[in-house]
Amino acid sequence: QVQLVESGGGLVQAGGSLRLSCAASGRTVSSYAMAWFRQSPGKEREFVAAISWTGRDTWYASAVKGRFTISRDNVRNAVHLEMNSLKPEDTAVYYCATDEHYYGQGNMYEYWGRGTQVIVSA
Repeated sequence: QVQLVESGGGLVQAGGSLRLSCAASGRTVSSYAMAWFRQSPGKEREFVAAISWTGRDTWYASAVKGRFTISRDNVRNAVHLEMNSLKPEDTAVYYCATDEHYYGQGNMYEYWGRGTQVIVSA
């Protein structure tokens, strides 16, 4: 079993930045793909970014490409999401996910965190 705990969410003004972190425990995830998703009120959960287990490949949703950067620290068993130029439409609960075999934009990741709230004020 893998437990994921997100942190770093909060309230920020439009144009500001936040850095989300996700710490994994229970098992090393250095060989797992990791991803971030988000869900806004009344909307389905959507893909934000993913990173391969080596860290060499990354994948971004078009809405965040160029503003968000995903990275991983396999020594600390963690993944991060640097969010810049934040917009009110980025307001959502952000979830971390990981899977030993799956790497993609779908919801097929096996392990999920409980999320961290990001609110971007206009």
